[in-house]
Amino acid sequence: MDNVRVLVVGGHGKVARLLLPLLVRAGHQVTAVFRDPAHGAEVAETGAAPVVADVEQLDVEAMATLFAGQDAIIWSAGAGGGNPRRTYAVDRDAAIRSMDAALRAGARRYLMVSYFGSQIDHGLSAESDFFPYAEAKGAADAYLASTTLDWTILAPSRLTLEPPTGRIETANQGATAGSVSRADVAAVVAHALVEPATIHRVIRFNAGATAILDALSEDDLA
Repeated sequence: MDNVRVLVVGGHGKVARLLLPLLVRAGHQVTAVFRDPAHGAEVAETGAAPVVADVEQLDVEAMATLFAGQDAIIWSAGAGGGNPRRTYAVDRDAAIRSMDAALRAGARRYLMVSYFGSQIDHGLSAESDFFPYAEAKGAADAYLASTTLDWTILAPSRLTLEPPTGRIETANQGATAGSVSRADVAAVVAHALVEPATIHRVIRFNAGATAILDALSEDDLA
Protein backbone atom coordinates (compact mmCIF):
# COMPACT_ATOMS: atom_id res chain seq x y z
CA MET A 1 0.00 0.00 0.00
CA ASP A 2 1.57 3.27 -1.10
CA ASN A 3 0.23 6.78 -0.46
CA VAL A 4 -2.32 5.51 2.02
CA ARG A 5 -5.16 7.68 3.29
CA VAL A 6 -4.83 6.83 6.97
CA LEU A 7 -6.67 8.06 10.05
CA VAL A 8 -5.03 7.75 13.48
CA VAL A 9 -7.43 7.62 16.44
CA GLY A 10 -5.79 8.94 19.58
CA GLY A 11 -3.74 11.35 17.52
CA HIS A 12 -2.33 13.30 20.47
CA GLY A 13 -1.05 10.27 22.37
CA LYS A 14 2.65 9.76 23.05
CA VAL A 15 3.05 7.01 20.44
CA ALA A 16 0.84 8.80 17.93
CA ARG A 17 2.84 12.03 18.09
CA LEU A 18 5.93 10.04 17.11
CA LEU A 19 3.99 8.08 14.48
CA LEU A 20 2.31 10.96 12.64
CA PRO A 21 5.49 12.53 11.21
CA LEU A 22 6.72 9.10 10.10
CA LEU A 23 3.49 8.55 8.16
CA VAL A 24 3.62 12.03 6.64
CA ARG A 25 7.27 11.62 5.58
CA ALA A 26 6.36 8.29 3.98
CA GLY A 27 3.98 10.17 1.68
CA HIS A 28 0.70 9.11 3.26
CA GLN A 29 -2.34 11.38 3.60
CA VAL A 30 -2.69 11.47 7.38
CA THR A 31 -5.63 12.53 9.58
CA ALA A 32 -5.28 12.60 13.36
CA VAL A 33 -8.35 12.42 15.61
CA PHE A 34 -8.20 13.63 19.23
CA ARG A 35 -10.76 14.96 21.71
CA ASP A 36 -9.18 18.11 23.20
CA PRO A 37 -9.34 21.15 20.88
CA ALA A 38 -6.36 22.64 22.74
CA HIS A 39 -4.11 20.04 21.10
CA GLY A 40 -4.93 21.08 17.53
CA ALA A 41 -1.85 23.22 16.87
CA GLU A 42 0.51 20.61 18.30
CA VAL A 43 -0.98 17.88 16.13
CA ALA A 44 -0.92 20.11 13.04
CA GLU A 45 2.83 20.60 13.53
CA THR A 46 3.32 16.90 12.71
CA GLY A 47 1.95 17.47 9.21
CA ALA A 48 -1.24 15.51 9.88
CA ALA A 49 -4.69 17.04 9.40
CA PRO A 50 -6.14 17.59 12.90
CA VAL A 51 -9.75 16.58 13.60
CA VAL A 52 -11.41 17.06 16.98
CA ALA A 53 -13.79 14.24 17.89
CA ASP A 54 -14.50 12.29 21.07
CA VAL A 55 -14.71 8.65 19.98
CA GLU A 56 -16.10 7.68 23.38
CA GLN A 57 -19.26 9.59 22.46
CA LEU A 58 -19.61 8.54 18.79
CA ASP A 59 -21.83 5.68 17.67
CA VAL A 60 -20.95 3.41 14.74
CA GLU A 61 -22.71 5.60 12.19
CA ALA A 62 -20.93 8.75 13.36
CA MET A 63 -17.60 6.97 13.34
CA ALA A 64 -18.24 5.63 9.85
CA THR A 65 -18.85 9.20 8.71
CA LEU A 66 -15.57 10.23 10.37
CA PHE A 67 -13.75 7.37 8.59
CA ALA A 68 -15.27 8.00 5.15
CA GLY A 69 -12.66 8.19 2.39
CA GLN A 70 -9.92 6.52 4.44
CA ASP A 71 -7.97 3.44 3.36
CA ALA A 72 -6.74 2.55 6.84
CA ILE A 73 -7.50 3.15 10.51
CA ILE A 74 -4.87 3.04 13.25
CA TRP A 75 -6.30 2.77 16.77
CA SER A 76 -3.83 4.34 19.19
CA ALA A 77 -6.42 5.68 21.63
CA GLY A 78 -6.83 4.74 25.26
CA ALA A 79 -8.45 5.95 28.45
CA GLY A 80 -5.07 6.10 30.17
CA GLY A 81 -6.03 3.92 33.13
CA GLY A 82 -7.23 4.97 36.57
CA ASN A 83 -10.94 4.95 35.74
CA PRO A 84 -12.39 1.49 35.05
CA ARG A 85 -15.60 2.87 33.54
CA ARG A 86 -13.71 4.96 30.99
CA THR A 87 -11.27 2.13 30.33
CA TYR A 88 -14.10 -0.15 29.25
CA ALA A 89 -15.83 2.70 27.40
CA VAL A 90 -12.77 3.63 25.32
CA ASP A 91 -10.42 0.65 25.16
CA ARG A 92 -13.20 -1.90 24.59
CA ASP A 93 -16.52 -0.36 23.55
CA ALA A 94 -15.34 2.56 21.40
CA ALA A 95 -12.60 0.43 19.87
CA ILE A 96 -15.13 -2.23 18.85
CA ARG A 97 -17.47 0.40 17.41
CA SER A 98 -14.56 1.73 15.37
CA MET A 99 -14.02 -1.70 13.80
CA ASP A 100 -17.66 -1.90 12.74
CA ALA A 101 -17.40 1.67 11.49
CA ALA A 102 -14.27 0.88 9.47
CA LEU A 103 -16.11 -1.93 7.73
CA ARG A 104 -19.08 0.31 7.06
CA ALA A 105 -16.82 3.06 5.69
CA GLY A 106 -14.79 0.71 3.51
CA ALA A 107 -11.54 1.38 5.40
CA ARG A 108 -10.44 -2.23 5.29
CA ARG A 109 -6.91 -1.91 6.72
CA TYR A 110 -7.03 -1.67 10.51
CA LEU A 111 -4.10 -1.60 12.92
CA MET A 112 -4.59 -1.90 16.67
CA VAL A 113 -1.92 -0.70 19.07
CA SER A 114 -2.31 -3.12 21.97
CA TYR A 115 0.08 -4.52 24.59
CA PHE A 116 2.24 -7.64 24.90
CA GLY A 117 0.00 -9.61 27.27
CA SER A 118 -3.33 -8.87 25.61
CA GLN A 119 -5.55 -11.94 25.37
CA ILE A 120 -8.93 -13.09 26.64
CA ASP A 121 -7.34 -15.45 29.17
CA HIS A 122 -4.91 -12.87 30.57
CA GLY A 123 -4.74 -14.48 34.01
CA LEU A 124 -5.04 -11.32 36.08
CA SER A 125 -7.07 -11.23 39.27
CA ALA A 126 -10.18 -9.05 39.30
CA GLU A 127 -8.59 -7.26 42.27
CA SER A 128 -5.67 -6.08 40.13
CA ASP A 129 -5.65 -2.40 39.16
CA PHE A 130 -4.66 -3.54 35.67
CA PHE A 131 -7.66 -5.90 35.34
CA PRO A 132 -10.06 -3.46 33.57
CA TYR A 133 -7.42 -2.60 30.95
CA ALA A 134 -6.51 -6.26 30.40
CA GLU A 135 -10.19 -7.19 30.06
CA ALA A 136 -10.93 -4.29 27.72
CA LYS A 137 -7.94 -4.83 25.43
CA GLY A 138 -8.40 -8.59 25.35
CA ALA A 139 -12.03 -8.20 24.29
CA ALA A 140 -11.25 -5.56 21.66
CA ASP A 141 -8.39 -7.58 20.15
CA ALA A 142 -10.49 -10.74 20.04
CA TYR A 143 -13.32 -8.87 18.32
CA LEU A 144 -10.92 -7.40 15.76
CA ALA A 145 -9.53 -10.84 14.95
CA SER A 146 -13.08 -12.07 14.29
CA THR A 147 -13.80 -9.38 11.67
CA THR A 148 -13.22 -9.46 7.93
CA LEU A 149 -10.96 -6.41 8.13
CA ASP A 150 -7.33 -6.62 7.01
CA TRP A 151 -6.27 -6.32 10.62
CA THR A 152 -2.97 -6.30 12.47
CA ILE A 153 -2.59 -6.28 16.25
CA LEU A 154 0.68 -4.74 17.38
CA ALA A 155 1.46 -5.69 20.96
CA PRO A 156 4.55 -4.01 22.41
CA SER A 157 6.05 -4.62 25.84
CA ARG A 158 6.30 -1.92 28.52
CA LEU A 159 6.81 1.45 26.84
CA THR A 160 9.80 3.68 27.52
CA LEU A 161 10.97 7.11 26.43
CA GLU A 162 14.32 5.83 25.17
CA PRO A 163 15.56 6.97 21.73
CA PRO A 164 14.66 4.80 18.73
CA THR A 165 16.96 1.92 17.85
CA GLY A 166 15.20 0.70 14.70
CA ARG A 167 15.43 -2.84 16.09
CA ILE A 168 13.01 -5.14 17.88
CA GLU A 169 12.49 -8.79 18.81
CA THR A 170 9.15 -10.52 18.23
CA ALA A 171 7.55 -13.33 20.19
CA ASN A 172 8.11 -15.49 17.11
CA GLN A 173 11.81 -14.93 17.65
CA GLY A 174 11.48 -15.88 21.30
CA ALA A 175 10.80 -12.49 22.87
CA THR A 176 9.13 -12.40 26.25
CA ALA A 177 7.65 -9.31 27.85
CA GLY A 178 10.28 -6.67 28.48
CA SER A 179 10.35 -3.08 27.26
CA VAL A 180 10.53 -1.10 24.04
CA SER A 181 10.74 2.60 23.23
CA ARG A 182 7.66 4.44 22.05
CA ALA A 183 9.72 5.66 19.12
CA ASP A 184 10.37 2.09 17.99
CA VAL A 185 6.68 1.26 18.48
CA ALA A 186 5.81 4.17 16.18
CA ALA A 187 8.24 2.86 13.57
CA VAL A 188 6.75 -0.63 13.81
CA VAL A 189 3.24 0.77 13.23
CA ALA A 190 4.40 2.81 10.23
CA HIS A 191 6.13 -0.19 8.64
CA ALA A 192 3.29 -2.62 9.43
CA LEU A 193 0.76 -0.35 7.73
CA VAL A 194 2.25 -1.13 4.31
CA GLU A 195 3.62 -4.64 4.95
CA PRO A 196 1.18 -7.30 3.68
CA ALA A 197 2.93 -9.99 5.74
CA THR A 198 1.54 -8.39 8.91
CA ILE A 199 -2.12 -8.76 7.90
CA HIS A 200 -4.05 -11.12 10.18
CA ARG A 201 -1.12 -11.28 12.58
CA VAL A 202 -0.75 -10.57 16.29
CA ILE A 203 2.79 -9.25 16.62
CA ARG A 204 4.12 -9.18 20.17
CA PHE A 205 7.48 -7.48 20.46
CA ASN A 206 10.01 -5.68 22.61
CA ALA A 207 13.44 -4.14 22.13
CA GLY A 208 15.81 -6.45 20.31
CA ALA A 209 18.51 -6.92 17.70
CA THR A 210 16.53 -7.39 14.48
CA ALA A 211 15.91 -4.49 12.10
CA ILE A 212 12.21 -3.62 12.12
CA LEU A 213 11.79 -4.24 8.39
CA ASP A 214 13.28 -7.71 8.77
CA ALA A 215 11.28 -8.51 11.92
CA LEU A 216 8.05 -7.73 10.05
CA SER A 217 8.94 -9.78 6.99
CA GLU A 218 7.14 -12.95 5.95
CA ASP A 219 10.11 -15.10 7.02
CA ASP A 220 10.28 -13.80 10.60
CA LEU A 221 6.49 -13.80 11.06
CA ALA A 222 5.97 -17.30 9.66
